[in-house]
Amino acid sequence: MIAEIPKGLSELLGQVTGYIYPNEIEIHWSILIVVYPYVTGLVAGAFILASLVKVFNVKDVQPTYRLSLLTALAFLLVAPFPLLLHLGHPERSFEIFLTPHLTSAMAMFGFVYAWYLMGVLLLEIWFEYRRDLVVLAGQERGPLRWIHRVLTLFSKDVSDQAVAFDKKAIKAITIVGIPSAFLLHGYVGFIFGSVKANPWWGSVLMPIVFLMSAIVSGIAMVIFLYMVITAMRNERIDMRCLDRIASFLFYAVIVDFSLEALDFIHRLYQSEESVKILGKLISLKLFMNLVVLQILLGMLIPLAILVIARLRHFNEDMRKLLYFTAVILIQMGIFSTRWNVVIGGQLFSKSFRGLMTYKMEMTGLEGLLTALVLLALPFVILTVLVRILPTRRLQDPLPEVL
Repeated sequence: MIAEIPKGLSELLGQVTGYIYPNEIEIHWSILIVVYPYVTGLVAGAFILASLVKVFNVKDVQPTYRLSLLTALAFLLVAPFPLLLHLGHPERSFEIFLTPHLTSAMAMFGFVYAWYLMGVLLLEIWFEYRRDLVVLAGQERGPLRWIHRVLTLFSKDVSDQAVAFDKKAIKAITIVGIPSAFLLHGYVGFIFGSVKANPWWGSVLMPIVFLMSAIVSGIAMVIFLYMVITAMRNERIDMRCLDRIASFLFYAVIVDFSLEALDFIHRLYQSEESVKILGKLISLKLFMNLVVLQILLGMLIPLAILVIARLRHFNEDMRKLLYFTAVILIQMGIFSTRWNVVIGGQLFSKSFRGLMTYKMEMTGLEGLLTALVLLALPFVILTVLVRILPTRRLQDPLPEVL
């Protein structure tokens, strides 16, 4: 007599192609782990763009400097949420600080995150806004006045010496912040690249690829937000600034594409026993996400759009449309990259003889709805930040404020 297969198990087996061991049927890392590297990448990329102003003295990018800092802060505040929700017991997360495990890359994220948030980003934002907040606290009435006064830590000094010290502090913090931003997102690629047992992840180029794609996504997000916020305010876009940022984005996309191509060529050259299953993975499970969304729509077409915008003399409106289209496609491509790495790396068996299909939940703690809320939350936070903190530097303070 043949035992009847349980209904749940039969549904899982229906998602299997080839042979997979029973303990490999469940995919442990869901869409929340896709959202996590995507969000942290936006943080690193936005901060690198902001550093061009203070460290590398790229004045053309000045109109987006404050917006880049606020964008990095908004996404950084949301960055831990996907991991906390995935853990199942977020109330235990503080234990990584009480009992640090220095040999665990995952555990070290808490220290990297705390350092980058409080030791770098918040400090730079405070020194950048301190003088303006003092001015606003002296001009405004009502709740905003007290909010701005508290944010200044009750400082009232707007003298030339104090402002000069603020500028020096900002430059010093930014210099420290650049390698910190690299560490924040590079370690995510390090975690995947260090898993030698998984040929889809085990690559020495993984941290560099993650970091470069983060720079691409962060720059593209700032361009998107700058265009949207400026349009909502009925203000004129600084085309010199937009063209310059698009130029940086163009070169970043080229480097990112070159690194990913090099990684792919290196895998083919090695020709290990996993090549066949990876080929099936790409052709059967990830063709739409990898070839169409990530490479074609997310990289090649935006690259072509940026080339056309640079080579041909279009008017401002046409260049705005080209840039806007390019950054939207890039965001879709970078998210597909994260999906292909996280989900794709779990779709084949350790025996290299079978493939799985990831069936995403719509609701629940690790479902699509939760992921969409986490992706929308940084924009809500950014809306509040922009309302409280001006994205453009105020003029010289009025005499009565001094």
